[in-house]
Amino acid sequence: MSDHTFSLFHQAAPPKSGLEGKPPLLLLLHGYGANEDDLFSLAPYLDERFMIVSARAPITLQPASYAWFNLGFTPQGIVVKPEEVEGSRKILHKFIGEIVETYQCDPNAVYLMGFSQGAMMSLSVALIYPGLAAGVVAMSGRLMPQISSKIPDKDALIGLPIFVAHGENDAVIPISQGRDTRAKLSELPVDLTYREYEMGHEISYESLEDIAGWLKDRLDHSSAATIIN
Repeated sequence: MSDHTFSLFHQAAPPKSGLEGKPPLLLLLHGYGANEDDLFSLAPYLDERFMIVSARAPITLQPASYAWFNLGFTPQGIVVKPEEVEGSRKILHKFIGEIVETYQCDPNAVYLMGFSQGAMMSLSVALIYPGLAAGVVAMSGRLMPQISSKIPDKDALIGLPIFVAHGENDAVIPISQGRDTRAKLSELPVDLTYREYEMGHEISYESLEDIAGWLKDRLDHSSAATIIN
């Protein structure tokens, strides 16, 4: 779906079962070289209460292949342009506001779920804009090194639920980077769940089952809190 009211092309699936009031939003962010259809295929396995939106990254690599930022392959390793990362982060911040308003979602129940490069963007958006996300799922990604210094208010992140999933046999983003992400996030006041799986750079059925259960628990917990209050 795309028209002039949205900053990013996207796919959307309305909730199949309702809570009273505005639905929670689950925004899916694909990895490098993929597109909005990639993670959108997970929608049937996720909680039916979510308004699910899968966004297409803004940088075109080739037909049907997009990225949140370009990767430069050098003898010293992969390099990225910080301005591209920041540009995509700002677009996502704006896009979240657009879809919350247009699809009438609960602004206090915005969940981000990304794979690989999309996981990096999910973590950076949630940490740099405290209060924007109610929870984050980061699959097979990492916390980019420049993010920690950009967090405006660490106290505003107290209790932010984050689920990090990584494959022990990941040949693209090694498990060492997953563990480094765990260490860095553990220094923040977030509510971190970290899981390793016997898989490569992928989403296994076991990891998806855990993630779907974790997201369901978050919704159940927030619903119970609303009733109590």
